[in-house]
Amino acid sequence: MGKIIYEDPAFEKLLAKDAKIEVLASGFEWSEGPVWVKDSSFLLFSDVPKNKVYKWDEKSGLSVFLEPSGYTGRGVYSDEPGSNGLIIDSKGRLVSCEHGDRRISAVSLKVGGKVTLADHFEGKRFNSPNDVTEHTNGSYYFTDPPYGLAKKHEDPTRETKQFGVYRIAKDGKVSLQIPDLTRPNGLAVSPDGKMLYIAQSDPEKAIIMAYNVDESGNVTGKGKLIYDATPMVKAGKPGLPDGLKIDKDGNLWSSGPGGMLIITPAGKLIGRIEMGELTSNCAWGNDGSTLYMTVDGYVCRVKTNTKGAGW
Repeated sequence: MGKIIYEDPAFEKLLAKDAKIEVLASGFEWSEGPVWVKDSSFLLFSDVPKNKVYKWDEKSGLSVFLEPSGYTGRGVYSDEPGSNGLIIDSKGRLVSCEHGDRRISAVSLKVGGKVTLADHFEGKRFNSPNDVTEHTNGSYYFTDPPYGLAKKHEDPTRETKQFGVYRIAKDGKVSLQIPDLTRPNGLAVSPDGKMLYIAQSDPEKAIIMAYNVDESGNVTGKGKLIYDATPMVKAGKPGLPDGLKIDKDGNLWSSGPGGMLIITPAGKLIGRIEMGELTSNCAWGNDGSTLYMTVDGYVCRVKTNTKGAGW
């Protein structure tokens, strides 16, 4: 499935003309949060409505890795109760954004046992942590839109007014870094650790923002617009800026209207991967040059000519 569109000749250096998009698995309700486990060579990803994390590897195929993944209560919580964004942190732990339990958690892949990294800010519970990334200094950033709540932004259990972008410092202290985005979603740190990128899933302002980060990891200034996908939304292309990752040269590979958008650090759209389905997120895997994509009910991959940042 899918179609590769070259908006600029520069994109041919990143994705070959004969590149093929491969479907690895299907039948999910809403796949999200892919992450590659380097030391074991397998992919993990969330099915948010099903409250599961799945595992896929080349030899064994698909299996359930973790259930429940984001909600441990009784009964029906919402239509998206499970985990969403996932990363493997610098300690080798699986770090999850848990919608139903409204927290950021970490679990060792060697011995198990979840710990909570953050579930409150100033005494108030988060909405539904959506995506997470780690800075090179060991701190974490995560976004907190309302998508996991039963009644979304109108849910009566909401305790925080803002849909914030937060930081968890190495000592565990939580700070609000960006308070004024309407629907912050995917996020990633530049290869040099000096820039934090945020994708906003607001159909009226479907944008990707960049924020300067100081040496301690705190966001400085108001940020700048990197790319505005709102015209693509208005033109009828399905989807919004969502999960994003960065390659070794700082290019952004972001889900968005129509599929994947590939954008230079200067904000120029150089290529697209039109998937024909709502595309949620992506991750680098294998030797760092394979792009895995969660696409509605599918998990897909394509071999690139670049590598993810940090490989």
